[in-house]
Amino acid sequence: MKKKASVIIRTLNESKYLNELLASIREQDTKLYDLEIVIVDSGSEDNTLEIAQNYNCKIVHIKKQDFTFGRSLNYGCDAASGDFLVFISGHCIPVNSQWINKLIAPLENDCSYTYGKQIGRDTTKFSERQLFDKYYPAISSIPQVGFFCNNANSAIKKEIWNKFKFNEDLTGCEDMFLAKELV
Repeated sequence: MKKKASVIIRTLNESKYLNELLASIREQDTKLYDLEIVIVDSGSEDNTLEIAQNYNCKIVHIKKQDFTFGRSLNYGCDAASGDFLVFISGHCIPVNSQWINKLIAPLENDCSYTYGKQIGRDTTKFSERQLFDKYYPAISSIPQVGFFCNNANSAIKKEIWNKFKFNEDLTGCEDMFLAKELV
C-alpha cells in the first residue's frame, strides 16, 4: 500500500492563483504517494471555496479572530490523514510534476522537515527576489547548517508534527521555530 501525502493550503481570498495551484497538484506524479488536499480557510469572500470544492478538497475553517499561522496549520494537520504533511501557500505553484516526490524524498530517510526553493513570478517584487536569492541558493546543502525553513513550500513527517506541532502563539515564523526545535 502506498503512503499518503496531505497537501495543506492556508487560504484567505486566494482565488487569483488557487485554480492554477490545485491543477498543478493534480498533475503531480502519484506513483509513490496518494494525495489529499486540505484547505484551511480563514474567511474567504471571493470564490476560493468554490474552486476548492471543484477539486474535491477537504475544507477546514478557522475564524479570523482565531487565526495564527501556526494554529491554522495545526487545524489542517489535524484534519489530514497523510503520513506526510506538505505545506504550500495558496499563491505558490509547483514547478513540475515531481515537486511532491522531491519534497518528501528526504523524509523517507533521517530527515524530519524539508522545504523547497521558491522562485518568483512576473509579479514578484524586487525585495522579495533578493530574499529568495539569499535563502534559496543555486546548490542545496544537505544537511543544511542552521534551522531555516519556510512553510510556503515544505513538508514534515506526521509523526514528527504529532510530537512537536506548530506554536500557535507566534504571529509568524512558526516554521523556523519548529525547525529550531528539531535541531
